Amino acid sequence: MIAFLALLAAAPVADRIVVDLSAGKPANTFRPDEAFGGGLDGTGRGEVATTYTPHNVAAMRQAGLKKISYRLRTELGGQAWHWNPEGRWSDPAHAQGYWTSDDKPGAPILLSHGYDLPRRGMTNDNANNNGYSRLDDGDDATFWKSNPYLDSRYTHAPARPQWLAARLDAAEEIDTARLVWATPYAIDYQVQYWTGADDWDPDGRWVTFPHGDIRGASGGVALLRLADAPIRTQMVRVVMSRGSNTAPEGSTDVRDRLGYAVAEVGFGRMEDGRFVDLVRKGRSRETQTMMRVSSTDPWHRAVDLNRDLEQPGLDLVVRSGLTNGLPMMLPVGALYDTPENAAALIRWYKRRGYPLKEVEIGEEADGQYNSPEDYAALYVQVARAVHAVDPHLVTGGPSLQAAPADMWASAAGEDRSWTRRFLRALDDQGRIADLGFFSFERYPFDDVCGRIDEKLLDHDAMLDRDLARLRADGVPADMPLVISEYGFSAYSGRVMSEIPAALLNADIVGRFLTKGGKQAFLFGYTPNQPINQHQACAGYGNMMTWQTDENGQAKWPSPTFQAARLLTSAWSQPGNGLHQVWPAASTVRDDKGRAPVAAYAVKRPDGQWALMLVNRDAQAAHAASLAFRDANGKERRLAGQVDVWRYDRTRYAWKDDGENSRPSLTLPALKTRQDGRRDVILPPWSLTVVRGRLAP
Repeated sequence: MIAFLALLAAAPVADRIVVDLSAGKPANTFRPDEAFGGGLDGTGRGEVATTYTPHNVAAMRQAGLKKISYRLRTELGGQAWHWNPEGRWSDPAHAQGYWTSDDKPGAPILLSHGYDLPRRGMTNDNANNNGYSRLDDGDDATFWKSNPYLDSRYTHAPARPQWLAARLDAAEEIDTARLVWATPYAIDYQVQYWTGADDWDPDGRWVTFPHGDIRGASGGVALLRLADAPIRTQMVRVVMSRGSNTAPEGSTDVRDRLGYAVAEVGFGRMEDGRFVDLVRKGRSRETQTMMRVSSTDPWHRAVDLNRDLEQPGLDLVVRSGLTNGLPMMLPVGALYDTPENAAALIRWYKRRGYPLKEVEIGEEADGQYNSPEDYAALYVQVARAVHAVDPHLVTGGPSLQAAPADMWASAAGEDRSWTRRFLRALDDQGRIADLGFFSFERYPFDDVCGRIDEKLLDHDAMLDRDLARLRADGVPADMPLVISEYGFSAYSGRVMSEIPAALLNADIVGRFLTKGGKQAFLFGYTPNQPINQHQACAGYGNMMTWQTDENGQAKWPSPTFQAARLLTSAWSQPGNGLHQVWPAASTVRDDKGRAPVAAYAVKRPDGQWALMLVNRDAQAAHAASLAFRDANGKERRLAGQVDVWRYDRTRYAWKDDGENSRPSLTLPALKTRQDGRRDVILPPWSLTVVRGRLAP
């Protein structure tokens, strides 16, 4: 604190903030009740009841984020979501098959779960990551099966190939494959190797082994000599193009015979007439070779209930007051669910009388190694099912992991843009109208160590580049953009519980709205505890509006909370009034051409102007003069007394103590008044809001 006070005592950098009114119209408009939101994610076992208490709900609502986006963690975990615990199985006699939750309202739904998929092919997932692939679990009785909803019976288009891929621990000499087929099996398929130096090598391509083009196969156990001489590679895949269209004995469900099923795979080489399998077998991600697949059958059983991942019950969320009587952005599954279950959810929700406007289909599809064309086929089926219930609902997605979405291990000559291929696939089906908004997540920094001050200064150009990339990838200029989740990083660390989190969150929302964005949802809306998730150097912290006590109850407001409060109650006028966003910029630049101070200007419905000023300069205060310049070059200033809110390191401090880390000082932004003609002092690493009326 003494060092920071010394920074404050130093002479401030003279700066000038100019709000550009020359265009005669704003850069964008928004309504706070629609634009500012919080995301509610799935939790661990027992955490829903602890989190959604009246105390915690009241604390969360103080942030002023009115709009809610319900995040679907089951979709990240490769699970089918039983959003209503009551429902029906396609095979009720055995409590298994394809699940559809009950669309008739009954007892309040306070808790829901995901069900693990026993036909899983992926080793890793993006949620709890404690499952495993059935392709190399060492058990011929289990199997992976592709998604039957990708068959032409459901897509009404020629079926696309499905694939499985093994990523060995290191590059190996490969000349033989051993495939144990289940039912249905592939009649025609190819076994290929990857030529790239790594998974994302732009010069890499898939090449069929010299003897790897298999036609007219009959299932069973296939031991295939792929090459006369071993070929060195780290990744091998099997691409299946024609299936047997057969089902297990006794099956009465057409979905059982659609797609492909494989029990076990092995890749290696023949040595002295013996097959040496280089695929590690095991029932965990630590003990088996990494497998990836193009799709997964959402078939499952009652015994597959996973209580370690909880989704808050939909009645619990709405009745808690968190939705503020507004339509919640409701999710439906796509990769690991069925269109029938999505339609049932919409019917139930409407019968409950809950307001509904937007439905987000799927979550982070680009991060799950599927092809965008396959995802588009599933997306269209789900959108069609939703619109059959209510044609006025706006469906959107795909909630990309990040705005630039590229293909993993693309084939030679393929377009590497996941986004462009997804949009093209929708357009080819004449279904681009089903994409009513385009959503993506915003976690700009995987690395939460190093020079945090440099990261803050770099973010402007990063966001501009990513938004430009979206448009270059084909997202129509008039399609609404939604940040479905935002925060400093997808990996937890100390910086998320310190002042830079407030600065970056303000920058993300302010710049996104200035660039034409529609909505942004804060991730980490619920109270939480500090953790270290990814890098030892990152320390302990978390994305959270409040840090909890030992009982899971909100105790200490975070910088993220204080930034949200300034955004929703000082910068904007609470409610649904139309706000105008005008471009604003400072004149000072550092030696890399970056602006230490970011400025975001709005004209509020009450006629007042508000500027949100983010000083990313960690060492120097800035003395900012404020001017509003019209098309004729005439400048005006704020008149009379103006309100000033200032949040900096005199209001908050963090005690770094491992798992016991917590704030040692946490105060709200300091509010003062001053003459609107005077310079506004922006302390180092600070968030300031200035609000007043223009002089005539």
